[in-house]
Amino acid sequence: MSNIALLTAAGKGTRTLQDIPKQFIHVNNKPIIIYTLEAFQNHPNIDEICVVILKGWEQILQAYAKQFNITKLKYIVIGGDTGQESIYNGLQAITKNHLANDVVMIHDGNRPMIAQEIITDSLVKLSQFGSAVAAIPCTEVVFVSEKGISSNKSIPRESLWRTQTPHTYYLGDILNAYQEAQKLGIKNMAASCSLMEALGRNSYFSRGSEKNLKITTTEDIEIFKSLLNTKKESWIK
Repeated sequence: MSNIALLTAAGKGTRTLQDIPKQFIHVNNKPIIIYTLEAFQNHPNIDEICVVILKGWEQILQAYAKQFNITKLKYIVIGGDTGQESIYNGLQAITKNHLANDVVMIHDGNRPMIAQEIITDSLVKLSQFGSAVAAIPCTEVVFVSEKGISSNKSIPRESLWRTQTPHTYYLGDILNAYQEAQKLGIKNMAASCSLMEALGRNSYFSRGSEKNLKITTTEDIEIFKSLLNTKKESWIK
């Protein structure tokens, strides 16, 4: 049985207001996507990596992968018009060389701080429950507001969980889910867990982290830089 990481990196990154896609922005002389690739390259239980990329950036990704010795990168796939289409393109490429009981770990290419423990726990929860979605409890008070101006209604935070990636499934299960969604006309589900919800299927939670940051804005890049340069103090348990 093989474990394949499917990284989504086909977004244009318009919210960072930069001239290149956010996943190729350099931080400390290294593209953000390479930090993410290195996490899966270094994990002993990940066998192969597939990256779904923005059209026109394939050769650039290959060059960076060679430069930073990402030897597990086996597939570079062109993304679709939506996140759902991009993931489906990646799954179709992977399924040509793998079996239904192989494992696919879907992860945002712009979440470069994924820890080895998160990858491990995702695989453990998959073996226990048949799927795994990284999640963390919500610690803030959350209000419901249609226009974002005011509200008199909040949701108890004890019942709220914020999902991250990775989302991990058996290849046959997740591929069938995307095919079923296509037949039912379910579209624009950027996250696999949202697609599963639309199909009436449970999501089982695995370990997430506040450090497992998704980079979407220039502020996130600043936070990422800070996290890279931060070391845990010896007195912290």
